[in-house]
Amino acid sequence: MDLMIHDLDVVLSFVKSDVREVHAAGVPILTSKVDIANARIEFENGCVANLTASRVSSERVRKLRFFQPHEYVSIDYSAQEAAIVSVRPGAAGKLTFDSRSLQVERDEPLRLEIESFLRAVEGGPVRVTGEDGRRALALAVEIATKIREHSGRAGIR
Repeated sequence: MDLMIHDLDVVLSFVKSDVREVHAAGVPILTSKVDIANARIEFENGCVANLTASRVSSERVRKLRFFQPHEYVSIDYSAQEAAIVSVRPGAAGKLTFDSRSLQVERDEPLRLEIESFLRAVEGGPVRVTGEDGRRALALAVEIATKIREHSGRAGIR
């Protein structure tokens, strides 16, 4: 609820489709709550999102990758970098990889979020609507339910 909710909001903003199916698992490691969770979300349009959120990983990773035939987009939130990687057949059956960086405006995300909220309160544009938040929260609740179901089947308490 506290870590993956942001990723769910981002994925839902990109994937303009209803959720078809959710699979999720998570385990408590340091606390009595779920400390690491993985969710696989399949959408009606065929898109699949795999998300992992962790409080226990040794390194802090904030990446998003979109895969499609012959290409993927990689976004690194921490480094504030983005790239498109294209994969093509090369000589002798080997693959060639072509990577190009995307222009990214670097800024402090929390400051931008607060400024956006304040502009919306003053009557400016609303970048994330209440409906957007409701959809992300509903999906987070469904994932939490799937984690509890999985934990019960696996005997994890």
